[in-house]
Amino acid sequence: MSKDLKKETPDVQHDHSIEDLLTGGSFDEPPKRTIGGRIVAFIKLNLFAGIVVLAPLVVTLWLFKTLVIAVDDYLLSFIPAQYHLNNVIYNHFNVIIPVDPHGLGLLGGVVFLVIVGLLVRNIFGRTLLNWGERVLSRIPGVSAVYNSVKQITETITASNSKSFRKVVMVEYPRKGIWAVGFVSGTTQGQAQNKIDKKLVNVFLPTTPNPTSGFLLFFPEEDLIELDMTVDQGLKMIISAGIVTPTKAEGLAALKKQKQAQAHAAALEKAEAAKADAKAAKKRTKATRSC
Repeated sequence: MSKDLKKETPDVQHDHSIEDLLTGGSFDEPPKRTIGGRIVAFIKLNLFAGIVVLAPLVVTLWLFKTLVIAVDDYLLSFIPAQYHLNNVIYNHFNVIIPVDPHGLGLLGGVVFLVIVGLLVRNIFGRTLLNWGERVLSRIPGVSAVYNSVKQITETITASNSKSFRKVVMVEYPRKGIWAVGFVSGTTQGQAQNKIDKKLVNVFLPTTPNPTSGFLLFFPEEDLIELDMTVDQGLKMIISAGIVTPTKAEGLAALKKQKQAQAHAAALEKAEAAKADAKAAKKRTKATRSC
C-alpha cells in the first residue's frame, strides 16, 4: 500500500521568489551533485541575482544619460559654435577638454524656464505674452497648433482640474472583459446630446506605452472607480499588471494627493488675493494722484 502511494505521489515543484535568489534560501539541493554541477549552479544563481539587482539601476542611468544628451544636443543647436563651453575655454585659456561636458544644456534650459516663469507672473510679462499670442493667432496653421497645445497643457497642469484624477475599470472590448482607464471629464457637446444617459470621457491607454490609447464614452453608472492614484494606475499599466497597489496603499496615496491639492489651492488663492490687493492699492494711488 505504501509503495503504491509513493508511486502515485507527484513530484512537488517549488516556485522560488526573487528574495530566494538573492538570499539563497528555500532551495532544495539535490542529494547527489558533482563538483562541476555545483560550480555551474553557483554561477547561475549569483549571476541571475546580480542581474535582478543591477538591471533597474543600469536602465535608469542609461535613460537619464540619453535624455540629458538629447536635451543638450537640441538646446546647443541654437547656440553658435564659438560660444560652446569647449570652444570658449580653448579660446581664452588654450585648454582642450577631451570630453563634452554634458548637462550644461539641460541646466541652461531649466534656468531659462525659471526666468520665463518669473516674467509671465508679473504684469509686464503677461502683457508681452498676450501680445505674442495675438501675433501667433493671426498666422494661419500656427494658431491652430498653438491653441490646441495650450489648451491641453492648461487642462493637464491646472491644479483644480479633475482631468486624469480618477482611475476606473470599464467593460471593454466586450462584456466580461475589464480594462483600466482614466476619467478625463464629463462628456460635452453633440456626443452627450445624442444620448439620454450622462456620459463620461474615459481614456483607455495601451500597454506598455500609455501615451497611446482610445477615447471612449461610457455611462457614468458603468464605471467602477479604483482606490488608487493616476500615477499608481500608470505604473500598473506600464508593468502589465505586475506592479499593482493594494487598497491600503491606494487609499494612503489618494489621501496624500488630496492634501497636496488642497495645499496648492490654498497657495493659489493666497497669491490671487495678494495680487488683487496690490492692484487695488495701485488704483487707490492713481485715484489720489488725480
